[in-house]
Amino acid sequence: MPRPPTWRESWPSPMGSGAGGPSSRWEDRLVPVSPEVTAETDVVLLGGAVTAATLLSSYRQGLFPMGIDVETGAGVPPETVCGWFAPAQRAVLRYPGMHVSRSLRRSMRDFQVTFDRDFGAVLAGCADPRRAGSWITAEYEAAYRELAAAGCAHSVEVWREGRLVGGLIGIELGGLFCADSKFRTVTDASKAAVAGLSQLVFSAPAAERRMIDAQWLTGHLASLGFTGLDRADYEAGLSDLVALPSAFPAPGSRTR
Repeated sequence: MPRPPTWRESWPSPMGSGAGGPSSRWEDRLVPVSPEVTAETDVVLLGGAVTAATLLSSYRQGLFPMGIDVETGAGVPPETVCGWFAPAQRAVLRYPGMHVSRSLRRSMRDFQVTFDRDFGAVLAGCADPRRAGSWITAEYEAAYRELAAAGCAHSVEVWREGRLVGGLIGIELGGLFCADSKFRTVTDASKAAVAGLSQLVFSAPAAERRMIDAQWLTGHLASLGFTGLDRADYEAGLSDLVALPSAFPAPGSRTR
């Protein structure tokens, strides 16, 4: 995941006069940034807290959270506030799904892919602070665990010889799966997780209408078959996606 931008002095403060004061609605505690800032950074809103409720609400609006370092002064450690992002170009995978290279097919012969078998272990792997770019805090972990218990967050596990070697986690809203984080301990294990997710999603009913979202488009994602989707088009299609049934199997039938 790309590093979030550094807080700029010209950005509004979530604790300033525009914050709206205490409220039970997270939207009321957020501060919109200027169109110029959004165009430069993909940040739409600042402030609020990451909870199960705010994650679901934001994803339904095409937003996702990420911490932003706030520089408060020379010699003072930066603080982190929540930024809510909507990339101008969203990385999405559509039917028929991921491009699986010949070399990955060979690697996958040694893997077993399962779904929701050990969400906690995959979450821990993604949150491991020793991983470069790790961003999942205790706040995120608590929200994901609550969403997993409610059947809204899911995991894909990759096993080799009975040992967990990779996986991914994300949030499902009907026909949209938002892939938030992945990890691996052996080569190709995270790619195998994406391949397993792709096969699951795009073999479900109404496969041609479904979509996997991976936030920002990178060269690596493009090599797997992801393409860029304009922000406006992404947001316009959300209501139809959310109306579709889940692609994930019922408990008790989770092994591929």
